[in-house]
Amino acid sequence: MEMTLARVWKKLARLCTHGIGAGALGLAVVTGLQAAPAHADGYWSEVQKRGTLRCASAISPPYVMKDLKTGEYGGAYLDLCKQFADVLKVKIEFVDTTWDNVVAGLQAGKWDMSPALNRTPARALVINYSGIAGYDEMNFAYLLATEKTKNPAGDLSTFDVPGMRIGVMSGSAQDHKVTERFKKAQIVRLPDANGLNLALLSGRVDVAGADSTTNLLLQTANADKVGILEAHPALMKQGISFGLPPQLTYHDIQVLNIFLEEKVSLGAVDASLKHWSEVYLAGAK
Repeated sequence: MEMTLARVWKKLARLCTHGIGAGALGLAVVTGLQAAPAHADGYWSEVQKRGTLRCASAISPPYVMKDLKTGEYGGAYLDLCKQFADVLKVKIEFVDTTWDNVVAGLQAGKWDMSPALNRTPARALVINYSGIAGYDEMNFAYLLATEKTKNPAGDLSTFDVPGMRIGVMSGSAQDHKVTERFKKAQIVRLPDANGLNLALLSGRVDVAGADSTTNLLLQTANADKVGILEAHPALMKQGISFGLPPQLTYHDIQVLNIFLEEKVSLGAVDASLKHWSEVYLAGAK
């Protein structure tokens, strides 16, 4: 187990925080049509008046997690939500949701932040983003004992055939990429990472297309059952950050970016990813 954990940490360090610097967190994606500020004092001032910071919680380990027995939330990016709430001197409120709804919830004012949200041009047209806190690649987990997924090809051609069931988290960035790429396989959409993992392990789907770190944890916990295919060329490589409401001003976004810049540079995000990966793997035993 120690060797497999070391492999996870090495992968996390490469995928999640590699390349951050050179001002990466000093830039924010802002919608093309600038909306007028909703509040003259700034968005975070209104959060302070309310007394709670609402953080959307769509499950994807180790970024966003929920203990199904206790109902308690955890995860590296939820840690960042808690710590930013401390900066604002307010309480944190985690709002249960799915990847289908994280963007619409920001637009509708249901929450203040959507953590671990992949940055895409389509989303950036309708919401704001913080700077990049990590990076996301996509790979494919499959059952080793299933004949139809035996010896898969890196170009994904062996997966894009009639009768193949490709599972994804509905509404996720991976869902959009799989939908673009696969024309013959059946795409099965699940609400979150827990549902996707269970669907693969139970044989409801043949392949799980997900964030490479999430799939790596699944494979590490089930090394005798699950294989991983890295697509060549890669199907997706995107920055991960916090989705934010469209009415935030540049100043509002910079407040969060300055907070994130220090957390990333001090290694706090790496340490949190390592911790929550250990929690996930311990629970999977």
